[in-house]
Amino acid sequence: MSTDGDELGLRRVRSRALGAMRGRDPHEPHRASTPLELLFDLTFVIGFGVAAQQLGRLVAQGHVAAGLAGFSLAMFAVCWAWINFSWFASAFDVDDWIFRVVTMVQMVGVVVLALGLPRMFASIDHGLPLDNGVMVLGYVIMRIAMVVHWLRAAAGDPARRPACLAYALAITGAQVGWVSTLLIHPAGAAALGLTVGFVLLELSGPVFAERLSDGTPWHAHHIAERYGLLAIIAIGEGIVGATAAISAAVEAQGWSLDAALVAIAGLGLTFGMWWVYFLLPSAPVLHIHRSRSFVWGYGHMVLFASIAATGAGLQTASQFIAHQARIGPVTTVLAVAAPVGIYVLLVYGLYAWLVRKGDSLHIALLAGTLAVLLFSVNLATFGVDMAWCLAVLMLAPLVTVVGYETLGKRHASEAVARAAGQAAK
Repeated sequence: MSTDGDELGLRRVRSRALGAMRGRDPHEPHRASTPLELLFDLTFVIGFGVAAQQLGRLVAQGHVAAGLAGFSLAMFAVCWAWINFSWFASAFDVDDWIFRVVTMVQMVGVVVLALGLPRMFASIDHGLPLDNGVMVLGYVIMRIAMVVHWLRAAAGDPARRPACLAYALAITGAQVGWVSTLLIHPAGAAALGLTVGFVLLELSGPVFAERLSDGTPWHAHHIAERYGLLAIIAIGEGIVGATAAISAAVEAQGWSLDAALVAIAGLGLTFGMWWVYFLLPSAPVLHIHRSRSFVWGYGHMVLFASIAATGAGLQTASQFIAHQARIGPVTTVLAVAAPVGIYVLLVYGLYAWLVRKGDSLHIALLAGTLAVLLFSVNLATFGVDMAWCLAVLMLAPLVTVVGYETLGKRHASEAVARAAGQAAK
């Protein structure tokens, strides 16, 4: 038997042991997420989970503003670190031992960041100077590891060196800024101003770098898959919240119709949100129109946050059902309805941005979604049991699901074909 195939495979293994980090082919067929990327994603379960838990706890206590402030900062740190790595890996993943070790360091940073989130939330809640030391340490670990990745890419891919160095410089400058906050301990308006400034510096880095040397060779179908996988992880937090609500209902009332409604509502809501997300024609449009990636990619940070906030809202509902919340039923339902509404609106917004055309069907479906959300809140104002409010709220994403499966598929096909025609002109 010939051993040519075995020898070829052995040479490939040896070639990937250590080599120059060069840009990958953005049109590579059958490009899929690697086992390392999937492992990397799993560490972000911790960040999403802790942030959602803290938000749900503070909202249940009536400290909505403090909860939202801490949650916004936490979601930026978690999502931005993930986004930077994912776009880099889409362009330069060589999967050798250096790449794996540096990625593992980033995973350590995610865990450290998550461990610092409760202290950060507590400092905001109590009006103290921002206690973000552990959180910043974890974030800086992740980001400095990214600098190592970018410097290695700059050394291995001369044609794209300007873009890679621009990324490394922007990340380094932002980390100096974040570390400086640990030295001056800003509070109030000063803390907010510095945070906004450093966030803008982080966000502007890729915008500038991608204008140099034709940017980086990210793969449209691969990056769309990566975002979809993180959406699933964020939706998993909704399942955690649904489980907490079910447990609270069963503990308070035993197995009953209300407990069954809470179970159906929580799981049905997360399932509907999953279905809605994958109606986006991300991969085919980004493959044709790469310039539309920034709004799409950055917009997902708010979308991911809205998914995690839905899980937090379900945890708030579980505390209300267990009579442990200090808020009323209307605020409790709003804790779930508001992020669901933002999520659905963002999905339609990203869809419109990708295809660059409005759709009357989408407007009708959005109106139907809003009507369902408002109806669930109105039920709470009239004292309807929380289980029934959640059961009605569950129907909100199903408006889009039914609309897409009956009429929307044809609209989506036409929109993608139209986008392809725009590129051909």
